[in-house]
Amino acid sequence: MDIMWLEDFIKLADEGNFSRAAEARNLTQPAFSRRIRALEEWVGATLVDRDTHRIALTEAGQAFRVLAEEILRRLTLGRDHVREIGGTLSNEIRFASTHALSTTFFPSWLRSVSDGHEAGTITLIADHMVACERFMLEGKADFLLCHHHTAAAHRLDPAGFTSLVLGQDVLLPVAAPSGDGSPTYLLPGTDDHPLSYLEFEDKSGMGRILQAAQVISAGAASLRTVFRSHMATALLSMARDGRGLCWAPLSLASADLESGRLVAAGDARWNVPIEIRIYKPIARRSPSVEGFWSMVKARLKTETA
Repeated sequence: MDIMWLEDFIKLADEGNFSRAAEARNLTQPAFSRRIRALEEWVGATLVDRDTHRIALTEAGQAFRVLAEEILRRLTLGRDHVREIGGTLSNEIRFASTHALSTTFFPSWLRSVSDGHEAGTITLIADHMVACERFMLEGKADFLLCHHHTAAAHRLDPAGFTSLVLGQDVLLPVAAPSGDGSPTYLLPGTDDHPLSYLEFEDKSGMGRILQAAQVISAGAASLRTVFRSHMATALLSMARDGRGLCWAPLSLASADLESGRLVAAGDARWNVPIEIRIYKPIARRSPSVEGFWSMVKARLKTETA
């Protein structure tokens, strides 16, 4: 059994599509499919249901995915532990962050936490929430920065990961202003004239939160999806061009709202309060990672004192 087969399988589970997963793994689709078949032969069970339009994992596949992620994570953690014993572990601190927090929140927050102290070599990987979860589950990242809502599920089990609340944010609907300053698209819309909607993809943590909060269905909004992306910045760009309304975190949309390039597309009942959180594996990491975690906790203790 090749470890790369596990990585292929997890990528396929994330993408739900053989061609996209093969492209992400820099393989031809036939070669990628042969690897998945080889893994199934090694396991002795069918892991992927190929009879559906969007491929899905079988019950055995769902169970094996959890095991595959745990194997990869333990291998990475074990390697880091051995490097620490051997004195060859670097002082690198690896962050995974959703796109929305990587550009606006992360730089100023990192500066406030370190406060001039040497924190180690920082590496930042910005991606959608599904990918960020995978980086954490496979041990490829030490920390995850993301938005959180109590109703929205995530894959970082409390038995293996701990988290801290770094701040508050709000997910709110925005649209370009019309000539008189009112929103071009104003919620809730009507069945006869549904509003053009710029929607988060399923891989987006924001999309997951918005769906879990059920604010759209509770308000009986009438929407017609015209564009999808997992990146809030892409949705905001389309909104500025007058292509529709979108929900976006205030931390990302505040500059547009202050300048008047965007306006609120509804009142406060359409808003979703959310938290900004940092996640870390409970298992001990390198001295640099543990030292940084101590700095974060000390900073939060000072702010709440």
